[in-house]
Amino acid sequence: MMLPTMVKQKDNGVDFIVLGGGIAGMRAAIELSRGGRVLVLTKDDVYESSTEYAQGGIAAAISEDDEVTLHLHDTLLAGDGLCREEAVRVLVEEGPVQIHQLIDWGMRFDRNGTKLAFTREGAHSRSRILHAHGDSTGSEILRALMARARTIHSIKLLPHTFATELAMEDGKVCGVTYIDAKTSESTHVPARAVLLATGGLGHVYKETTNPSVACGDGMAMAYRAGAILSDMEFVQFHPTALFVKGAPRFLLSEALRGEGAILRNLLLERFMPRYHEAAELAPRDVVARAIIMEMHKTRAECVYLDLTGLNPDHVKKRFPRIFSTCLQYNIDISADLVPIRPAAHYSMGGVATDLMGATSLPGLFAAGEVAATGVHGANRLASNSLLEGLVFGARSATAMLNHHVSTPFPSPKPNPHAETVPVAAAPQAATLPCDPQKAVEEARAILWDNVGIIRDGKHLAGAVRRLTELALAGAPELSRASYEACNILTVAPLIARCALAREESRGAHYRSDFPLKNETHPPRHSYVTKVFPPFFA
Repeated sequence: MMLPTMVKQKDNGVDFIVLGGGIAGMRAAIELSRGGRVLVLTKDDVYESSTEYAQGGIAAAISEDDEVTLHLHDTLLAGDGLCREEAVRVLVEEGPVQIHQLIDWGMRFDRNGTKLAFTREGAHSRSRILHAHGDSTGSEILRALMARARTIHSIKLLPHTFATELAMEDGKVCGVTYIDAKTSESTHVPARAVLLATGGLGHVYKETTNPSVACGDGMAMAYRAGAILSDMEFVQFHPTALFVKGAPRFLLSEALRGEGAILRNLLLERFMPRYHEAAELAPRDVVARAIIMEMHKTRAECVYLDLTGLNPDHVKKRFPRIFSTCLQYNIDISADLVPIRPAAHYSMGGVATDLMGATSLPGLFAAGEVAATGVHGANRLASNSLLEGLVFGARSATAMLNHHVSTPFPSPKPNPHAETVPVAAAPQAATLPCDPQKAVEEARAILWDNVGIIRDGKHLAGAVRRLTELALAGAPELSRASYEACNILTVAPLIARCALAREESRGAHYRSDFPLKNETHPPRHSYVTKVFPPFFA
């Protein structure tokens, strides 16, 4: 049964709207409060975001033996040729300043005595990962930001409000329509500018480490409004998610391997040295593919993370949340082999932005995982995501305050795949099939099976066809579940279409039919809009 479609107008409006209450959204809201009234909409509790569950830490070159240039080099290397160097420079140069600002606001990082404690993760050349409460870094960052925000009267947080569409006027984003979960009423709020800080898209896949709120909402809304999206094919799969049947794919931080944990296959062989000289600390795409290959070789459902060579007391103290969570499934990580396998974790792509967070639509900005700044390239360096949210959340807010106009974005170019796989015209508004839950389950399975860690053209083409069929139908009901389904079915075919168009292997995008990088031209970013199929520039 369809719910009423009446939209209530909020006459007064606000100056700025922030969609999402994670690190990017809250850092932006604090900055925006200097220029007027800020409304922060979160579709769940204010603390329910990927930031809250971030374990490993936040990377910044502030230790005595580290340098910004080294952090820059490590990030570019992990990005496999596709990072925008100017964006990475912004990240690593402004990151330390933002970290010290957080500390001034009451952020409590772990320390060794009076000095900040650092750890190392994969593909970092220095120990530069700051952490809090062992493995609860994101939660502590969010606590500090929320505490700061609640002292500012011009910031209003509205939990359980699900943004459904961006309001447009004369080609400019001028507000948001949202559903109140308590009343099921739809409300329109005008604003001078809108920031997307809605996080990632992990729940487009059948298996993910992400919280249930990560459904690609911001990307879907921006796409329907006509914004350019970029690099959607680059989805990072975290190598080590807890594999217990019937349990969520709980993330086991890369910091475990940074502290000395090793990976073993079903035969209990340590296998990572066969795949990369850095072994367990190789880039995430390398580790994830190695695990999949070992699973295939041994016909196993998982491999094992082995911490038994580490001091048990250190393990329990350094990783209290991971230790207690695994104990719920009768696994003592200090004494038992931990069953793991990869799961969808992070989107390097998203809504294309410039260096100030401006999108291709005037009045719309994006920061954090929803945005494609070019910082992560083809493969995110561990613990750069929280730093990106912090740095670009602040920069986006500055741009919104100063009425920043976005720099030009690439123009569409002919693509040979545009006619290879029939792609129906993108819906002008949110649409859903007759049985949205069944369609979502099928889409997630298609992404996992055919657009996952190892891909090929035949399966990608089939995925595009079927996902396109699933994405077309009638209007959704006025509910969070209905619009989440719509957003998943909007984003899923975009990942598949961009993956099919990229005929090479680079970073997290690996195609068995094109196992090498395309060296005929410099590395190129992919772009897609609701009007044009994927193109490269």
